Amino acid sequence: MSTNVSKQKRADLTVKIKKIHKYIAGAKQDENTRNLITWLSEIEKEISTKKFGLVFEEHREAIDQTLETHTPVLTEDKGLFIDNGGQMNFLIEGDNLPALKLLLKTHKGKVDVIYIDPPYNTGAKNWKYDNDYVDDKDLFKHSKWLSFMKKRLSIAKSLLNKNGSLICAIDENEQKHLGMILEDIFGNAYSYDCITVIHNPGGIQGANFSYCHEYVYFVYPKRSNYITKEKRNDDELTPFRDWGKENSKRSGAPNCFYPIITDGQKVIKIGDIPDNNFHPISPNAKDGKLIYIYPIDNNGIERRWRFSRESVMQIIDELIITEKNGIYSVQRNKQHYTRKTVWTDARFNANIHGTQFLSKYIDERFPFPKSLYLVMECLTVIEQKKNPIILDFFAGSGTTGHAVMKLNNDDNGNRRFILCTNNENNICRDVTYQRIKRAMEKDGYSASLKYYKIDYIDISEKIYYEYADELLKHIRELVELENCINFSGNDKIAIILTDEELETFVANIAKQKSSGAYKVRKLYRAHNLLVSDKQAQALKSARISIHVIPDYYFGELET
Repeated sequence: MSTNVSKQKRADLTVKIKKIHKYIAGAKQDENTRNLITWLSEIEKEISTKKFGLVFEEHREAIDQTLETHTPVLTEDKGLFIDNGGQMNFLIEGDNLPALKLLLKTHKGKVDVIYIDPPYNTGAKNWKYDNDYVDDKDLFKHSKWLSFMKKRLSIAKSLLNKNGSLICAIDENEQKHLGMILEDIFGNAYSYDCITVIHNPGGIQGANFSYCHEYVYFVYPKRSNYITKEKRNDDELTPFRDWGKENSKRSGAPNCFYPIITDGQKVIKIGDIPDNNFHPISPNAKDGKLIYIYPIDNNGIERRWRFSRESVMQIIDELIITEKNGIYSVQRNKQHYTRKTVWTDARFNANIHGTQFLSKYIDERFPFPKSLYLVMECLTVIEQKKNPIILDFFAGSGTTGHAVMKLNNDDNGNRRFILCTNNENNICRDVTYQRIKRAMEKDGYSASLKYYKIDYIDISEKIYYEYADELLKHIRELVELENCINFSGNDKIAIILTDEELETFVANIAKQKSSGAYKVRKLYRAHNLLVSDKQAQALKSARISIHVIPDYYFGELET
């Protein structure tokens, strides 16, 4: 039987502390002895709570001090609003710690997927801690990074819903530490997988080895299988194309209509997406000895493959060709697949599909942006519900937002994103925002964006009612963020925060209703407004649905 030596040592120390405690308790009591007893109790508690895990020196940041005397709020820069249809998305400029604390008000237990690419702490002066670069000479290099991450990851866990998953990219400098802190925060109810990605085939020269890879952690609930599998049963093998439903037509996902070219035995290559003048009448077309297979049903209706042209390239070796009555079809290989732990797809090259790809959209330089296709792949690994919310609080160049828009465009999805990043060197405005904006314009993505900035209200030596009016001015942004809506210029929704606003709103109902100009269908009101019977009846008769703004919007931040 094995012996837990560390546990035995802690028990021995506890016995010795109790003896010292007893001796001091029998001595003449004064302020010094009382202090000694208190300190001994604290030491005993610290010793008794030791467990397996990561030990590091915890550090405070300047933002911690700011949050003790100020409460963060959101202020919209309305000049940066992008109204481009589709889902409403959000970009938050500022330190991500207060941003995460604000998200606790609006999205606690509501986020489906968190993807982050935090600073890599290479020691090469590429990461600042409290405005100072952390280099290899810093004795607390790892402790500072872990303190920085622990606070943010702890909040991240609270934001995830019961089926939510975290994806975190990292390199070799903190990979082992990250794995331990993730397990410490998320606990035994989650599974942990670490994927190796070949992101720089040429390698980065080190002292002895040339690093050509980085890592991605996937943290997801154990209760059920939330990871998509490369496994298909017999019923799922045949429909490599998408049949039958209205959104399965070519118009639902134009990037999923293309020919799969075969010699009748195996897939030769994936053809280009035809132009709008292409009018096939059958699922197969021949060009010499080659056969072009299109996702066209027996009625000649153009449908779609389940994968976009770019995505299918990754699984091209798994496709098999079948023939029945002269008609060729595409299936997935009947061999059961699980996802590999080493990803070698050329599209994950960070130079070609990260740095060079980003230059097509903005002129600003950004260090080491992720491959768009790597982030897309990471997001599609996780099984998602119909309208998932995807959060990235280390948004950087905005690759996650770009990936969400492209995925929606490829598969007619309804994903929404929330991005948070600071504005050091104007990164948020000149890089993140501009990339999202130009991707919408250049690639025709249907998506809208609201731009918020973190501001602060001084609450030091004040009670809540002394700054409540100031806080009230920023409630609208929280309501918009939680409900993915836009009050500005929207005549179908309204927000009321004061008694005076309620009186005016109700008084205008009768006037506007008689003229046929009244259009408000949904009203958000503060939780503490007193609505009279007459006002309630007026709202009801106008068929306006009432949504009460939660009281926790107005009080102190939850911790």
